[in-house]
Amino acid sequence: MFFAVAYFIALGLIPRYTFEPATLALFSVNSFLYGFYISPVLAAQKARIEDLHRIVRAEANAVFAMVLSTKKMPKALRTSFQDTFTQYLKLSAAEKHKAAEDTYEELISRCVDYKGESHEDVDKLLDKVVANQQNRTNMTMQMANKVYSNEWMIMLVLFSITLTFILLIDTGSMIAIRVVTALLATGLTMLMINLLKLNTLTHKKARSVWEPLKTLIETRYYRID
Repeated sequence: MFFAVAYFIALGLIPRYTFEPATLALFSVNSFLYGFYISPVLAAQKARIEDLHRIVRAEANAVFAMVLSTKKMPKALRTSFQDTFTQYLKLSAAEKHKAAEDTYEELISRCVDYKGESHEDVDKLLDKVVANQQNRTNMTMQMANKVYSNEWMIMLVLFSITLTFILLIDTGSMIAIRVVTALLATGLTMLMINLLKLNTLTHKKARSVWEPLKTLIETRYYRID
């Protein structure tokens, strides 16, 4: 609503022009290029979020199984490992993936360096921790699968040209047409905002990505969701 009102007011303040056919043809080409370019980028970001949902769910299941494998360990050792898993989950859910990576590597090192009486249980835990590396690799790849700066530059240029044409074309003095024009400009703007939210995982579609990890922490490894 903010953008719709802002564009409606802007349409009453900025000068309007009647463009020549050649100029309108240029506008049509630009609009086609904009739609042709942004569509696959949007689809790719939506697919990325869906993949992240599956990967994080698999990660939660893997951590759940790892924590279960510590049940037969002595209490002090079990608590120590569980605290490390909790720290790893908190960092992952907060999207602090470098720190989470360091915590996971610390977990592997502790398993490898362990020399106590529960070495068999720790070896089993180590096998599970190492086996989960593939899933964590997939997560890292998907987190890095963002829209690159050069792609943003192209889309912003095409978006700006398209929006400028829409705001400058003289469509007459009818209020209804002005409303339609403002809504069209709003739709283009929201398209870019939605892409930004998908890219930064702040879109409504991405809000529940980390819920399995948070549920594990909140229920103290009793359930995933």
